[in-house]
Amino acid sequence: MATVRAFAPGDELPLVDAWCRSMPGDPTTAGWFRDCVLLDPNFDPEGLRVAVVDGRVAGCAYGVRRRTPLAPGTDLEPETGWIPFFFVVPEQRGTGLGRRLVGEAVAFLEGLGRTKVEFSSYTPNYVLPGADAELYPDGFRLLGGLGFETLYSPVAMDRTLVGYATPDEVHELRAAREREGYSFRSPSDGELPELIRFAADGFNPDWGEAIRRHRDPRRMVIARTDRIVGFALYAAYRGIPERFGPFGVDPEQRGTGLGKILLHLTMTMMRAEGLHSSWFLWTGETSPAGHLYTKAGYRITRRFHVMRRSA
Repeated sequence: MATVRAFAPGDELPLVDAWCRSMPGDPTTAGWFRDCVLLDPNFDPEGLRVAVVDGRVAGCAYGVRRRTPLAPGTDLEPETGWIPFFFVVPEQRGTGLGRRLVGEAVAFLEGLGRTKVEFSSYTPNYVLPGADAELYPDGFRLLGGLGFETLYSPVAMDRTLVGYATPDEVHELRAAREREGYSFRSPSDGELPELIRFAADGFNPDWGEAIRRHRDPRRMVIARTDRIVGFALYAAYRGIPERFGPFGVDPEQRGTGLGKILLHLTMTMMRAEGLHSSWFLWTGETSPAGHLYTKAGYRITRRFHVMRRSA
């Protein structure tokens, strides 16, 4: 008989071990669990529901809500809670334990007044953008059975950098834009506050915070006229050098080729650093960015479903 309770000190290493056995396609480390769960300012041990069977951790589900704002100028999103991850070890599947764990995480969040519970787009510490129905079909069905509905379905994409060279057309496009007064370069330290505001206000507060935490202009590139109108960077998330993004262009500047220039400049920088691939977890397959990535040689590697349950 399983016991389900709140997280307690000493659970961390057994949880990581159970996680890696349960989700072999997305293993984690004790360091990630410490930094992104236990030391997250929003962490509440009551929200991390831990299942124990015969004295051993058999699964968990994590419910989290904002106790501190994501970024300056943002609120606590008081209607929303998130379940960034849940799992059950293989030998306990089919017992109803997963449904019980997720149900308790939902009840925790709804008991705090959250009327929307999302899987699993919690920023900045999400594990995956959403449910991977191909790799974890049982988990996807479980969420559907508990009333979660798909909001949208982002894709992950990868591109090898082996043999990469900047296409001639990109060199020509850059030269044309530079004749018009655009410049493309790494930002100075003095430009970082402007870049953070541009990313946060124009796109997503999490993007601004990713730049603030990154603090390495050598792995960033901006497009500007009299102001910043686009940017791209890499190694911003979890310090993984081959992870591309965030990346954005002022909507008023789209159609000028700035995104294409920035993307290829960043890949050139990554290749110069000796990196062998470029990848990211989240874009719209049919969005302008998705089409840009495809034309640049990126290929879809995974599909996810961002899901929501509304009270």
